Amino acid sequence: MRKFKLFIILIALSVVLAGCGSAEGVYSDKGQVFRKVLPSDISTLDSALATDTVSFDIFNQIYEGLYTLDKDDKAQPGVAKAMPKESNGGKTLTIKLRKDAKWSNGDPVTAHDFEYAWKRVVNPDTASEYAYIMYDLKNAEAINMGKKDVDELGVKAVDDHTLKVELTKPIPYINEMFAFGTFMPLNEKVVKKNGDQYGTTAAKTVFNGPFKVKEWKVEDKIQLVKNEDYWDKKQVHLDRVNYKVLKDQQAGASLYDTGSVDDTTITADRVDKYADNPGLKKRLLASTFYIKMNQDNVPEFKNKDLRLAIAQSIDKEGYVNSVKNNGSEATNGFTAKLTAETPDAKDFSESIDSPLTYNPKAAKKHFEKAKKDLGVKNITFTMNTEDTPDAKISAEYIKSQVESTLPGVTLKIKQLPFKQRLNQESTEAFEASLSGWGPDYPDPLTFLNIMTTGNSNNNTAWSSKEYDKLVKDANGKLLKKPEERNAAMKQAEELMLNDAPVAPIYQKGEAHLTNPQVKGLVYHQIGGDTTLKDVTIDKDIDPKTGKKKD
Repeated sequence: MRKFKLFIILIALSVVLAGCGSAEGVYSDKGQVFRKVLPSDISTLDSALATDTVSFDIFNQIYEGLYTLDKDDKAQPGVAKAMPKESNGGKTLTIKLRKDAKWSNGDPVTAHDFEYAWKRVVNPDTASEYAYIMYDLKNAEAINMGKKDVDELGVKAVDDHTLKVELTKPIPYINEMFAFGTFMPLNEKVVKKNGDQYGTTAAKTVFNGPFKVKEWKVEDKIQLVKNEDYWDKKQVHLDRVNYKVLKDQQAGASLYDTGSVDDTTITADRVDKYADNPGLKKRLLASTFYIKMNQDNVPEFKNKDLRLAIAQSIDKEGYVNSVKNNGSEATNGFTAKLTAETPDAKDFSESIDSPLTYNPKAAKKHFEKAKKDLGVKNITFTMNTEDTPDAKISAEYIKSQVESTLPGVTLKIKQLPFKQRLNQESTEAFEASLSGWGPDYPDPLTFLNIMTTGNSNNNTAWSSKEYDKLVKDANGKLLKKPEERNAAMKQAEELMLNDAPVAPIYQKGEAHLTNPQVKGLVYHQIGGDTTLKDVTIDKDIDPKTGKKKD
């Protein structure tokens, strides 16, 4: 009986190893393959519905818009043959499309695919949370609010390979916006055939980028293969891209140690272990993380002093040094460093004067005033975070800081899968949430817009007419007055920070273990995180030393 059990175990083990060693296995390194650990799954393959950074990262590989971003985050022609021809003072753009662009089912990519996709995004029936990013298109906002017909949107396919775009005003960063995931084209035939199921599986989606999705197993893995219908396939070197979804970063490090993956992020407690490893790299991302405070579900959050007390009660330097240790930086602001420059070529974020520094004495003073105004001695609220070991450590640090600095506050932690946290924010079914934002285009408005009244990402119930006006002016009458525009955006951010509807904590860093064999990997600060089109795997390099093999 024992021999029989051993035989069964050996058979099972051989099946697992065979799966890992085959060309189809997620950990196989056969051929040109890039294997990466993802901290969370994508939410959808539908470019009109995605809101998360992981999905937009994948979109960079499987879709291609009018333009793509180069290593400096500048727009380069993608499906478009060249940069737009401007007329009407920069408000009308005529864009010629290449004739050899195809979908993964062989259909041509045409101007009609962009017209259809953009109209679908702003159509209120689609309920796209990112529809606001198209509000610079003529009539987009009115359409999205149900005040105009979708056919009045400022986009028209003049013919199969000419797209005419009408803007509400000239936008200096419009070409970079066109590279963002929400502006991707859609194959109308395939979308209508699959209806609500479009984008839910690889089989019910088509792709026009360098790669296409071969398999998506929810919360497990995503496997891409080279798209043989892609117009520039000769420049694509990878045969496959394998993503493994792992919430436990320690497991990712173990896979890297065994040569099973080429890229994974690691937690603070692992960084020192890999200090001399040639694969260790730290990078600062243009993404800020903060606590959202929902004033509708926690009426006490309507008290400004309470919000200020929470925001000033957290030792952020201690947080990034002890909890993160991965290149993250403490922040007191909202717009991330590396997002945009001021007219005098300085980082916009460095011009912001924020009151939300770590200041226990001021925090206690604000809390005492809040208790008096509210007529309470104790306040309890729940903060949502993700269901990963790293997120739990982060949340527990914040809980300890808030409760020790502000006796009388009880902060409860609620861990949720990534998609559920996003869903609770979008439906405003939360009290507080440890959330974050990264830039979609190189301008402070990519952050400031999301806190305007009515924006789908402003789930705090905070509203300010003055703030809304400043942001509107910066996106309108001041566009050709850079100094005044910059001053308006600076004033808007400082106004918001002084009201503290959110409590900024850190700007995201990442400590990566990346196989030295990986060449040509491009990271971005705006839009999707990476571009893999130019990646090659140089197997003449020893991954353990980073040097050429003998």
